[in-house]
Amino acid sequence: MEDESLLGQLLDLAERLGIEIRYVALGSGGGGICTIKGKRVLFVDNSADLVERVAVTAEALAEEVALDEVYVLPEVRVVLERYGGGGKS
Repeated sequence: MEDESLLGQLLDLAERLGIEIRYVALGSGGGGICTIKGKRVLFVDNSADLVERVAVTAEALAEEVALDEVYVLPEVRVVLERYGGGGKS
């Protein structure tokens, strides 16, 4: 799966989990999920390159999702497992 498609699948998963997505120019290549006023928000650094956005998004989501409770494409599952080992239980 190409990185652009993978990022799209990851962002779709975030939305299905009820996580708001905010695109910001962090300049650090960072990003991640935090809670703001009780709502989970994923910050995506739109100034980072595509590979880094995929890595940061996958790492953040890997901690949020129990892979046995939600359907994700096999290619996306492999990436999430690589970054977080399966998420919440």
